[in-house]
Order: sequence, then C-alpha cells, then structure tokens
Amino acid sequence: MTVLITGATGTVSSALLRALPGTDDVRVLVRDPAKAPAGVEVAVGDLDLPHTLESAFKGVDTLWLLNAMGPQAPHASMNAVWAARQAGVRHVVRMSAIGASHDAPTRNGRLHALSDVELAASGLDWTIIRPAFFMQNLFGSINGTTLYGPTGEGKIGLIDVRDIAAFGAGVLADPAAHRGRTYTITGPESISLREAASRLAPVYGTPIGYEPVTPEGAYEAMLGAGLREWDAAVNTEYARAYASGWGDYTTADFAGVVGRPARSFEEFAADHADRLRP
Repeated sequence: MTVLITGATGTVSSALLRALPGTDDVRVLVRDPAKAPAGVEVAVGDLDLPHTLESAFKGVDTLWLLNAMGPQAPHASMNAVWAARQAGVRHVVRMSAIGASHDAPTRNGRLHALSDVELAASGLDWTIIRPAFFMQNLFGSINGTTLYGPTGEGKIGLIDVRDIAAFGAGVLADPAAHRGRTYTITGPESISLREAASRLAPVYGTPIGYEPVTPEGAYEAMLGAGLREWDAAVNTEYARAYASGWGDYTTADFAGVVGRPARSFEEFAADHADRLRP
C-alpha cells in the first residue's frame, strides 16, 4: 500500500512522517525536491498546479491531504481530490480544522467546510481529522517571565502536534476502519493560557505570568513578524473566537483511536522548554 503525504515539509506532516512505522511504502509530494525529507520516495508537484500531479499520484492507495491555509486552499484541495480520483486512489485522509463548518467564526473554518463536503461527495473513501489549537503555536510566546497571548481568558483543548501525527498514523495504518468518519481531536483538558502559564514554574524554576494581548495588537505583531495579511487576519479571527470560549471543550476521539490519552500541556512544556522560551 503506497501512501502519499502532502504538506511534507510542514509542521504536522513532518511529525507524521516520524510517527509512521516504516517508510518503504511512503511517498512525499514536494514543490522543491531539495527540501524533501530523507529516506522516502519523492514526487515533485504542486497542489495549485493540477497538471503536475498525475505522475505523483500514480500507484497511490491512500492520500494524506494537508494543504496550506489561505484563500486558495479549496482550489488546492479540489485539485488533490480530482488527481486522486483520476489515479484510482482508494482512500483520502484529510486534515481539516477545528470547528470547520459553514458558519464557523473564521474564514479558514468556512473554507475547510467547503473542502470537507467536496471530499465526502467525491465517491472516494475518506476520513476527516479536525485538530484543536496546536500547543506548538505557543513557541516563542514567553518573553522573560511572561507568556503573551491573544486568547484572553478563553479555555482551549490544546493538542500537541506529535499527537496529531500519532492519530494520523493510526488512521493511515488501517484507513478502512475509519471510512466515512470525521474526528475532532483535542488534548486531555481545556485550559486557558493563564492556567498554562501557571503550570510552567516547574519547567523553568521560576513563576511565569500571563499577559493578554488584544487581537488588534496580535494582528500588528504578526504583520511585523512578516506574516501574510490574510494569515494574520485569520489568526486574529481565531483569537477572538477562542477568547469567547468557542474552543472550550475536549473529545474522546484521540484516545479512542490511539488507545492512550493525548499529551498534557505539562508534558509538552517539559519537552519544548527551549522553544517556548527561546
């Protein structure tokens, strides 16, 4: 069974490649072969350019579909689904977004809803995974002894990217068992960033405070850091939604598939102390 991994140089798909039990039957799709991960078959193609996908998808049984966030995301997802149909791919495992729906409070969530519906109507076997806010999004959020964040006092079911990868690997190991399923995966508990900061003292040996940042302030900071305007604006939409309590829940989906609880925030913080507080 050949599995094609898209988004192979990104955070989640890179973690997925490390979580897969073997690489003999894994192919990665990249635009630039010089950036391809080592030890796997490499196919060159671009989801935005459908004419580049035919050879990349040839002989693939299962597709891991992850495309970049942006206004063109449904175009990329559509091209991948069409290429999969033409190549005879049997199953598509699509990484969507938390709360994806036609009335989601973010443009990203509404765009993902379009692609989720398209995949479900494609005639292919499918599984959709909707992960919560990544713990890794907090990298670099601590300056000195203060954690800064734009989600106010809202609680969120934060999940470690390594657990998203473990979940994806579990589905890819037996995709037929997950046919037609939509999973929302979260961490083991819903916490605010203020609570997260309070749990960092054992990691750093000093108290860490929390300083809320307004969504407008976060938007300007993201632009200043070089983020595209669309991405900065959508991340601001997420910040407002999380501050309102939109992400305050957990699910049992992760443990039900992987067979263990997802990592706690404390485990994540201990493993990544150098990146949380560079």
